[in-house]
Amino acid sequence: MKTIELENFRKILTIRQADLSDGRTNREAITIETAADELDRIQQAQERDFAMGAIDRDALRLREIRAALQRIDDGTFGMCINCEEEIAAKRLAAVPWAALCIVCQEVAERLPSDSEDQDEQRLPHAA
Repeated sequence: MKTIELENFRKILTIRQADLSDGRTNREAITIETAADELDRIQQAQERDFAMGAIDRDALRLREIRAALQRIDDGTFGMCINCEEEIAAKRLAAVPWAALCIVCQEVAERLPSDSEDQDEQRLPHAA
């Protein structure tokens, strides 16, 4: 990958990292409030669950972005961490933090997610 392309990806990833790191997520939404009405308590619980899901997704995305920035520094950005094939330019343009090529990503999504060591395992690569 050309240096100019890497720098463009670094800029995109750095901006996205800053957006996620600046605390825009509404952590106040997860505070527990007491309400006399049962329906209000149910609604507040659902809102807390939704807010916690958003915080979890943002934290995961932040880890993915930091890993992508590290791959840029290591010189491995744009290469699938599983099969070591080049990740398509269209995929990187859409998902600049992508660590897997589309084939390996599809395989990973089909695997059961109960394995905590999934990042350590090599995925089968369908050619």
